[in-house]
Amino acid sequence: MSGNTDAAMAKLLELRASIDNIDAALVHMLAERFRCTKAVGHLKAVHDLPPADPAREERQIARLRRLADDANLDPDFAEKFLNFIIHEVIRHHEAIAEEHGNGAARNGDA
Repeated sequence: MSGNTDAAMAKLLELRASIDNIDAALVHMLAERFRCTKAVGHLKAVHDLPPADPAREERQIARLRRLADDANLDPDFAEKFLNFIIHEVIRHHEAIAEEHGNGAARNGDA
């Protein structure tokens, strides 16, 4: 390999190591987020509150879109990502509500 190729490969390895670290941090952050939303789900179930809060979800999506725009991240991508998370949170809250014997799971605290 030429010197340029060696330098490019070294940079590639460096960038990939950073990406791997970021991926690990994302997983840990998501785990912490879901730990918190699980606690919210239990609190809602105990007090027979609906699993979903559409008004909060709208506020969170708008907030995340602004943050994404400020960070030069595509706001549409950020919204899709948050919608995926919200869907999972609501699914968890509905399951927790059922475990607590609450009526039909109605409407997660994203």
